[in-house]
Amino acid sequence: MDPAAQPRPALSCGSVLPEDADRAALVARVYEPEWRGPCVAAVRGEYAVDLTALAPTVCDLLEREDPDTVAALVREAPGGRTWRLGELLESTAAGRRDVPHLLAPVDLQVIKAAGVTFARSLLERVIEERTGGDPALAARVRERVVSAVGGALGQVRPGSPEAAKAKELLIAEGLWSQYLEVGIGPDPEVFTKAPVLSAVGTGADIGVLAASVWNNPEPEVVLAADSRGRLRAATLGNDVNLRDVEGRSALLLSQAKDNNASCAIGPFLRLFDDGFGLDDVRGLDLELRVEGRDGHLLHGSSSMREISRDVLDLVASVHGPHHQYPDGFVLFTGTHFAPTADRHAPGAGFTHEPGDVVRISSPRLGALVNTVTVSEQAAPWEFGLRALMRNLAQRGVL
Repeated sequence: MDPAAQPRPALSCGSVLPEDADRAALVARVYEPEWRGPCVAAVRGEYAVDLTALAPTVCDLLEREDPDTVAALVREAPGGRTWRLGELLESTAAGRRDVPHLLAPVDLQVIKAAGVTFARSLLERVIEERTGGDPALAARVRERVVSAVGGALGQVRPGSPEAAKAKELLIAEGLWSQYLEVGIGPDPEVFTKAPVLSAVGTGADIGVLAASVWNNPEPEVVLAADSRGRLRAATLGNDVNLRDVEGRSALLLSQAKDNNASCAIGPFLRLFDDGFGLDDVRGLDLELRVEGRDGHLLHGSSSMREISRDVLDLVASVHGPHHQYPDGFVLFTGTHFAPTADRHAPGAGFTHEPGDVVRISSPRLGALVNTVTVSEQAAPWEFGLRALMRNLAQRGVL
């Protein structure tokens, strides 16, 4: 289906902003066609205010030393051009690229992701592996795996002596898996989700490979860290998963995860400040709604309170003496949600169809809304690092 012909969801300030947006320090990126490039912007009420003269990239903004100063800058600093936020959302949702529109709110940061961080998603990865990516076998395999280990894994702390005992038991039962290794073993799964600057934002199409017949959204909290590994902000993400591809072999992870438009982040970065911090992130609840053109409706939820590894442990696995990120990084923290309800045939589970509208929301972070298309038909990714540096230099803001 031609992406331009797909019906698109309406976006408005009321449907996208956090419920306490008046108290939040929110950062956006706006593409301004007049300047042929992106702008760092502060979201202030019904407006987005250009801060590019003060911070040419979001990376530069997060590198400022004092988080309170950064939050105050976003809230109060005099800026340049202003845009009506409602108009930006409308043009973004309509697919208009000839007028100002929103982008993903990150730029130079490396996009990392942690996998298998919740017990339920851990079990579903094991099921994918056991079925070889065949959805027709999922129900039977799920029953066996869940009956054997499902109730116990949620209580096991990764890397603990109890986890080692569980590993021995599962090996004896013939149920050990590489996914169980990273789910309850000492080391988490962390991978590079997508190239720098390739993420799409709220209102954009999100891509699934045309050949995939078993896939689903993955609603996640995304954390933004500076070059020293300090967490500075949070937002929402969709780490789209091709279950049939990864199920055939974990060595196909890159093919399953990194495709055109397969990474969505947004709607805005919420900076950490006195009113929102790491403890708030640990208690976040996420809601998922998928509405198909065929009338199919899927609801789901995920809670950060059920994560098996603390977010600081995940960050430490990314950044430290073993690995540095001079431009910072963003980290998908994993999901509890793995849809199993059938969409097409009994036992086949859920899979996306073109035109699905995926809404991931949390009261403190707002809503990330995307329309599913096939990656081969999504807008090509053409604005990379060379284009960004050239554009900022031509505008005299570097």
